[in-house]
Amino acid sequence: MKISQDTVVSLSFNMFDNQGRRIEANYKPIAYIHGGYDDIFPPLEQALENCISGDTVQVTVSSDEAFGQIKVNLIRDEDISLFPEDIEVGMIMEARNTSTGSYQQFRIVRITENKVTVDGNHPLAGMAIRFEATVLEVRAATEEEIEQGQVQDSTHHPAYLH
Repeated sequence: MKISQDTVVSLSFNMFDNQGRRIEANYKPIAYIHGGYDDIFPPLEQALENCISGDTVQVTVSSDEAFGQIKVNLIRDEDISLFPEDIEVGMIMEARNTSTGSYQQFRIVRITENKVTVDGNHPLAGMAIRFEATVLEVRAATEEEIEQGQVQDSTHHPAYLH
């Protein structure tokens, strides 16, 4: 069966940065519903159109189409007194936006005597990402999957591809 609208596609993939270093690989197959359900990046979905089980595609997704450009307003210095004593560079913290009530994750990128620099950008923001994906299986989506817009087997959800 060819990949087309409303098919469930199972994939294995590798992600590479601009220098060709592998950033991520899946160790369990992921699955998504093909056809604009926003489960994977559109350029990758387009490259998979009409593929069959066993096909491999390579596609580079621009930073704008992947995790976005770096937003400097999401990088800021905060007083160290706002943080627990055991913080370390690389830790992910969550902060509540007092005006919207929503929560945002920030990565700690620098710690000095008085300040902590936090970055709310996705760690891969500003990077073009190259994907190598191999189609493992293609099947028709069930009516329930189409209605809900997601694959019913949650162990194969492509959370990292979007």
